[in-house]
Amino acid sequence: DMRDETDLSGLKLTIDLKRGADPDKLMQKLFKATTLQDTASCNFNVLIGGMPRVMGVRELLDEWCAWRTESVKRRVYFVLKKRQDKLHLLKGLKKILLDIDKAIKIIRETEKEADVVPNLMIGFGIDQIQAEYVAEIKLRNINREYILKRVEETASLEAEIEDLEDTLARPSRIRKIIVSELEDVRKKYAEPRRTGILYDYAEDAESEEDAIEDYPVTLFLSQHGYFKKITPQSLRMSGEQKFKEDDALSMSVESSNAAELMFFTDKAQVYKTRASDFADGKASQLGDYLPAKLGMDEGESVMGMVLPGDYSGYMIFFFENGKAAKVELSAYKTTSNRRRLTGAYSDKSPLKALLHLKEDREIAVYSTEPRVLIVNTALLGEKTTRTTQGVALLTLKKKYVLDTVRFPEETGITDLARYRGRSIPATGALLKTEDSDDKQLSLI
Repeated sequence: DMRDETDLSGLKLTIDLKRGADPDKLMQKLFKATTLQDTASCNFNVLIGGMPRVMGVRELLDEWCAWRTESVKRRVYFVLKKRQDKLHLLKGLKKILLDIDKAIKIIRETEKEADVVPNLMIGFGIDQIQAEYVAEIKLRNINREYILKRVEETASLEAEIEDLEDTLARPSRIRKIIVSELEDVRKKYAEPRRTGILYDYAEDAESEEDAIEDYPVTLFLSQHGYFKKITPQSLRMSGEQKFKEDDALSMSVESSNAAELMFFTDKAQVYKTRASDFADGKASQLGDYLPAKLGMDEGESVMGMVLPGDYSGYMIFFFENGKAAKVELSAYKTTSNRRRLTGAYSDKSPLKALLHLKEDREIAVYSTEPRVLIVNTALLGEKTTRTTQGVALLTLKKKYVLDTVRFPEETGITDLARYRGRSIPATGALLKTEDSDDKQLSLI
């Protein structure tokens, strides 16, 4: 029973436990099933030097520090240049101080305005910038007091320039500036955390799986996406498995009630669940319709079921265009309780078959021509990304596509050597009449 005891002091929910209930286990379940405790995953795909890169937190901090260091250096250099320019002007003004009357005389005796600056440059040995600055001084400011006040700034400017140059030359001073500015930001904008962060957190070894009753079951998946879980006792007492009129068995496997299940669909998605999420069924029942049970998108249908176990081995996806992609099964392992993964495989060509293998072995690939190619999966290079388009496996003529994939022992082929290939891509051999077996079921 749960009560809402929220008052002016804040939010408060009280849960009354049944006798013998473990509060720690209950809290673990609440943390996993609700947002009381959550994890946030981030995909840091950023542009570095104009090139996209996926970076970790440490790399991001290193890049930010490098960028911030360069920004502070540019700012210090900008201030330094301004101070140097001002000092340069004051040094020219200092020379004028030695003989103000001479400067006035040069200006008065110059006939053309354009010659004022060149004449001042010659008369006092100053450059054009300094001469133009002196020529623009207002008449009321041509007095010793004004000029002395301006010249007195020279000493402070020289000290400031020396300090700025030292800052640029010493990385430690740049870092101190960055730290100081960050502390100012923290003082101005910081607010107390409203949530807590756990460091070096390790989950209790007693996980949610321990609470699931485990017992042997047999799992059945139909071609139209109906799923059944039947216990051995019920299976022994049952007759033939029931399916819809136009449906048939796609695969069956012996497993356990606590087993994790992965259902791949034709929309390049995979849905993760457990056998315990389904009620025990009977052979006389149709079972659960997976698109409805798992909340699939409209028009989405199941292509195959995989029991990942310890996530060893790899998945092989076979596409209509004759390509095959070999992806490590560990690429589908998640730390959070995510029920759906998008981008389960490439969507560039329709998926025709999928396999979960623990180790490499021979497979028979059929095309609609019909041709058959028997190859070892070791020829397929493993890819690191789930959405890889794979490698060319079967060379197809224009109007033909990859049709299905079987294990050689499940085919009706007697002369396997005729269809065996040593390299890929290959066209395979035309299927002989005596080797065809239309009653064989595909892997999906």
